[in-house]
Amino acid sequence: MQAVQVSAPGGSLRATLLRGNVLWVSMVSLWTDLASEMMNPLLPIFVAGLVPVGAAPIVLGAMEGLAEASASVVKLVSGRLSDRLGKRKALVLWGYGLSSLARPAMALALAGWHVVGLKFIDRIGKGLRTSPRDALLADAAPPGQRALVFSFHRAMDHTGAVLGPLVALGLLYLLLGRAVWRGDAAVGDEMDALRVVFALGLVPGLAAVLMLALGVREQAPAPAPVRKVDAPVEGLSPRFYGFVAAATTFSLGNSSDLFLLLFARERFGLGALQLVLLWSGLHVAKVICSLPGGALADRVGRRAAILLGWGLYALCYLGFALVDSLAQFAGLLAVYGLYYGLTEGALKALVTDFTAPHQRASGFGVFHAAVGLAALPASLLFGLFWAELGAQTAFTIGAGLAGAAALMLALVGPPARPGW
Repeated sequence: MQAVQVSAPGGSLRATLLRGNVLWVSMVSLWTDLASEMMNPLLPIFVAGLVPVGAAPIVLGAMEGLAEASASVVKLVSGRLSDRLGKRKALVLWGYGLSSLARPAMALALAGWHVVGLKFIDRIGKGLRTSPRDALLADAAPPGQRALVFSFHRAMDHTGAVLGPLVALGLLYLLLGRAVWRGDAAVGDEMDALRVVFALGLVPGLAAVLMLALGVREQAPAPAPVRKVDAPVEGLSPRFYGFVAAATTFSLGNSSDLFLLLFARERFGLGALQLVLLWSGLHVAKVICSLPGGALADRVGRRAAILLGWGLYALCYLGFALVDSLAQFAGLLAVYGLYYGLTEGALKALVTDFTAPHQRASGFGVFHAAVGLAALPASLLFGLFWAELGAQTAFTIGAGLAGAAALMLALVGPPARPGW
C-alpha cells in the first residue's frame, strides 16, 4: 500500500489551510451547514407531526434517498460540465444559492410530501455545487496534503453543524420557554416554533452565498496534455472504477444519520432538546477527528485510513443494534464521529489521486453520483427493514455491507500517479 508523505511545499500548514480558496470555500461550507443543521436534527419531529403515526421512518427514508439520489445525477453532469467549460465558481454559486432558498421554504410545508419535495430541490443545489467545489479544493491543495485539506474543509463544515443546532435550540427557547427543556410543549406550539426556526435559516444561507461570491476566486484546471492524433483518449482508470465500486457498496449500507435521531427518540423517548444535543455532540466528535484523521491518511495512505474507518463504522452499527441505555448510545455516537474523521478527507483525496487535473471534476462527479445513487436504496431499505424487521436488524445489515466494501477496497490497487 503506497503511503503519501505529509509535506507542504513552500509553506506551513497555516499557509496551506488559512488562505485563498481553501479558507473561503471552507467558510462557505461552515455557514451553509449552520443553516442546514438548524433544521436537520428537528426534521424527524417536524415530519412526525405532518404524517400518520408510524409513517415517519418510511417518509424519512424516501426523503433522504430520493434527494441524495437525484443530487448524485446532477453531480455527474456538473462535474463533466465544469471540466468541459474549464470553470468552477459559477456552478458552485448557483448550487449554494438554490439550496439557501429551498431550505427555509420548509417553514411553509403542510404535508410530508412538501418536505420531501423541498429537500429534493435543496439537494439539486448540492448536486450543482459539489463536484466543481471539490475540484476547486483539489486544485488548491498540495499533493502531499490533500486529505488534510479536504479534512479541514469537512471540519469547518462540521463546525457549522455544531453551531446550527445550538442556534436552533436558542430560538426554540425564546419561542417556547422552559417547555423546550421539559419536552412537554403542545404539539401545535412546537410545530409553529419549528416553522420559525426553519424560516430564519435563510439568514446564514444568504451569508454563505455572499461570502462565496466575494471571496472565492475562479481557478481554471490545468489543460489536458497534447496527444498525437492516433493516440487513444485518456479516460478514468479501471482502478478508479474499482475504488468507486467499493465506495458504492459501502454507501448501500450507509443510511442517513437522521435515523439515529429517530432511533433515539423512539427507543429512549427523547424530545427536541435531547435530540439537538445528541446531534451537536456527534458533530463535535467529527470536528475533533477531522484534522487528525486527514493527517493520518496523508501519512499512512488514504486506503489504509478508509479501511480503518469502514471497519469502525461496522462496529458502531453493530453496537447501535445492541445498546439498551441512553448513555451507551451517546458514547457510541461519539466514537462514530471518528469514522468520519478517518474517511471523509481520505475518500476525496483518493479521488484526486486517481484523476488528472483536467478530468478531476468529472472524477468527482462519477464518485459522487455512484455513492449518492446508492443512497436511495440505502435509506429506503433501511426504513423498510426498520418498519418490518426492527431497528436492530436494519443496523446489522448496514454493518455487513460496510465489511463487504472494506474487502473490495483492499483488493483495489493504489493510484498509478498519486502526485498528480
